[in-house]
Amino acid sequence: MSVRPKKQLGQHFLNNEEIALRIVQAIKTTDQPILEIGPGMGVLTKHLIKHDHFSVVEIDTESVIYLQRKFPDLSIIEGDFLQLPLEDIYSTPFTIIGNFPYNISSQILFKILDHRNLCTEVVGMFQKEVAERVAAPPGKKSYGILSVLLQAYYDIEYLFTVDENQFNPPPKVKSAVIRITRNQDKKLNCDEQLFKTIVKTAFNQRRKTLRNSLKNMPLNPAFKDNPILNLRPEQLSVQQFEFITLHIN
Repeated sequence: MSVRPKKQLGQHFLNNEEIALRIVQAIKTTDQPILEIGPGMGVLTKHLIKHDHFSVVEIDTESVIYLQRKFPDLSIIEGDFLQLPLEDIYSTPFTIIGNFPYNISSQILFKILDHRNLCTEVVGMFQKEVAERVAAPPGKKSYGILSVLLQAYYDIEYLFTVDENQFNPPPKVKSAVIRITRNQDKKLNCDEQLFKTIVKTAFNQRRKTLRNSLKNMPLNPAFKDNPILNLRPEQLSVQQFEFITLHIN
């Protein structure tokens, strides 16, 4: 029995065992629970099954049946990861791993961000463009909302690129594996919700300077002449976005 990859679920099954092992070996924190998203036919699962606290979440019924037969002792959560109540399942930090469906990979990252104090490590395969965006430093064209918000709480490492022909069916784009590790900053030095609003507002008008894109924000009058406001959002570091947030009344 095998599983038919389903386009509507964004399934592209990795068929290179060496790459699968490299992904699993990229996990640094091996003493905490591991959750695999979208295991498909278990190319990563087979290397993780012996871990004491390992579970998978899979939305595809055909894959669930296949995995139940292949790994009878596997803990399977059947459902949509985006709807999963992580705080009800995990009371201590855990790791996420997976060859993530490309059509929801950004949503997966935003959910991880919302549970950043629980999900302290992520090792995953993404569309190369998304991986580059997440890892991009200030000044890069790909640097954006996802870059700033994730880098505020996580250290990002771009590990390696994967060619299209390593999958069934081959995607139309290259892929990449990244590692995301929770940093030591448990909280930002500013209002975190306001920080998020500032970042989104700035990048939604990314061709404008901060002075123009944030003109409707209640900036401290003494801050309005600060030269940082003459920059465009892609030029600012996380710390500079924090700095601006502190000067909004």
